[in-house]
Amino acid sequence: MAGLSAPLRSSTSSGQLIKPALLLSPPPPPHYPPSNPSSLRLHPPMVLTILPLTLALFAFILQWRGGLDDPASRWPVDNQKFPGMDNSPLGSSLSTAHAISSSSSSSDCLQILGRSASPSFPYYRGWNFDLEKNLRPKICITSSTSASLEQILPWMFYHKVLGVTNFFLFVEGKAAKPDVSAVLESIPGVKVIYRTRELEDKQAKSRIWNETWLAGFFYKPCNYELFVKQSLNMEMAIVMARNAGMDWIIHLDTDELMHPAGAPEYSLRRLLADVPSNVDMVIFPNYESSIERDDVKDPFSEVSMFKKNYDHLPKETYFGLYKESTRGNPNYFLTYGNGKSAARIQDHLRPNGAHRWHNYMKTPNEIKLEEAAVLHYTYTKFSDLTSRRDRCGCKPTKEDVKRCFMLDFDRDVS
Repeated sequence: MAGLSAPLRSSTSSGQLIKPALLLSPPPPPHYPPSNPSSLRLHPPMVLTILPLTLALFAFILQWRGGLDDPASRWPVDNQKFPGMDNSPLGSSLSTAHAISSSSSSSDCLQILGRSASPSFPYYRGWNFDLEKNLRPKICITSSTSASLEQILPWMFYHKVLGVTNFFLFVEGKAAKPDVSAVLESIPGVKVIYRTRELEDKQAKSRIWNETWLAGFFYKPCNYELFVKQSLNMEMAIVMARNAGMDWIIHLDTDELMHPAGAPEYSLRRLLADVPSNVDMVIFPNYESSIERDDVKDPFSEVSMFKKNYDHLPKETYFGLYKESTRGNPNYFLTYGNGKSAARIQDHLRPNGAHRWHNYMKTPNEIKLEEAAVLHYTYTKFSDLTSRRDRCGCKPTKEDVKRCFMLDFDRDVS
């Protein structure tokens, strides 16, 4: 045991003592995996990450270099009001110092709307909608109106977007004022017809006066008189539409919008293009607006709820909820319920009241669409009620009211 405690001696010949040392094993050599070309491939998650980033970078470079031409960037920076759009965001943002006076509104409207011979929308100046070339069918709308420009312009441009090319407007009242009619006449595709003595003399010779289908409305005031005027105007519009090369004609009021549901695209032109060639007339059931508040200013943008026509409802739904839907009114709808129609321009076409067309030589072949409709913005403002009553000038007696108005609701209001 004594030998274990003795110091270790060197095996060298010098015989010197050495201190004890900790012996460490050398580190193992580094391991390099064998070269494998497949290990250099990109994994699918990495590809899905890199590809969108590359495309986004490419799009950014194009945008930075000006390769993408955004039409909105060409919007003219000016403070010019659109005609009749005093309540629009553009008009309301102007200061009174830059407001356009009524005396110069006509020339300004002509400058805005009459810059080009091709149709263009004043809301999108510089964006021309080529509605004249090689587009079939050609559709026109005729209307008898006394509405203001604030109502006519949105109504008109909405239908231009749907594919309507021409408008035949028989104007009276506000619509016939010089500052309003000047704007309407400056819009391509719009023909304004004034109720002049010459027009009345021409319509007095119409064959309609010899027909029995309208005889019950002759020589009566107010609504009856309006119904006869509309029929006479529709008769003249047929001739104008034929001379203009139109394929379809629709009679529509300025408180009604076409709703071409069911078409492959939201287009009235596309909807009528798919109608079989042997069909003479297309019936659009009407939906009636249900206002949700009593302070509506712009019905087309503020009213969004409508009561469906019974032609588009299951019978059990219509009859089962009839009492709840009428809310004490005498009828399901406050006004009419037989819809409006589009007629194919052809020989011997004639109006059959404000809602239908007919033919002197045959019974038209008609179809009723299952989804498309007419949206009727009925009495959306209190002024709609009072203006109709005041326009007629009837006395507030039961006998006079019955003589002036056709509908029970109008009679109750008056």
